[in-house]
Amino acid sequence: MPLVRRKNIISDAAKNIRRRTEVFDLSLFVIADLHLSLSVNKPMDIFGGWDDYMNRIRTNWQAKVKDGDTVVLPGDFSWATKLEDTLEDFRFLASLPGEKIMLKGNHDYWWSTITKTENFFKANGIERVKLLHNNFYPFGDRGICGTRGWINDNGEPADKKVLMREAVRLELSISAAEKAGYKPLVFLHYPPVYLTGVNEEIMEVLHKHDIKECFYGHIHGKKGHACAVKGEYQGINYHLISSDYLQFVPMDITEFVQSAE
Repeated sequence: MPLVRRKNIISDAAKNIRRRTEVFDLSLFVIADLHLSLSVNKPMDIFGGWDDYMNRIRTNWQAKVKDGDTVVLPGDFSWATKLEDTLEDFRFLASLPGEKIMLKGNHDYWWSTITKTENFFKANGIERVKLLHNNFYPFGDRGICGTRGWINDNGEPADKKVLMREAVRLELSISAAEKAGYKPLVFLHYPPVYLTGVNEEIMEVLHKHDIKECFYGHIHGKKGHACAVKGEYQGINYHLISSDYLQFVPMDITEFVQSAE
């Protein structure tokens, strides 16, 4: 083996060891669909299983997550329709421990440009909240990747166009992580597969990059939960992480980081 190549292999191995060491005492959590509504009158308590959900989120979060940990939030964070109306929701989130990484859901109508949102955070003292959009964030030797995804139930051209755009965004996110030397861990809002429906464009990206673990939200209620794909499907392990499915307890997925090859 050429000396230069051997040095590169040793260097890469050392980087991976350092990355793992840096997060040895830290944990990675995920929970989707918080559906906060502190500034708008749309409480989720009216739905079965959502009683006192904000206090349950706060109590469970504070019991499990510590400062320095990271929590991924795959969409449907707030019912607000304007960015300025999310302020109390973001203050609630910022009061909770840990770093937060957030991607867009289908009900996040407030979602604006990254620059505008980051300026909004800065102006209002919102810290430790990052946006996942065409990019990735490192955690150990894993790259936290994702996008909203899309449901393409009826095959209408408009849905197809959006789905293709979401597939491109997922490709950009995963490729950015791989290019930087990180193994992708994928988070979506919409499920890539549900009942007999499959989003082929999203699935194609996942298989292209040999993704083994995929976390998604969006699905609510006992009937919906029962129909959701949980476990292995076509070589990928799927995990439903909607807040009501998790009983409003952030799911510790650190094991998926530690077990990465």
